[in-house]
Amino acid sequence: MRALIAAATGLAAALALVFTLTALGSPAGKTSPRPLLTTVPAHP
Repeated sequence: MRALIAAATGLAAALALVFTLTALGSPAGKTSPRPLLTTVPAHP
């Protein structure tokens, strides 16, 4: 029974954290307009 209570408490805490972050919204930051360039090795 203790394990069930611990699991429910952990789940409630995780959901509370997710809802809090959702309510606050995403941070006001800017993304780079230039995409990240990746190099692909030449095919033989």
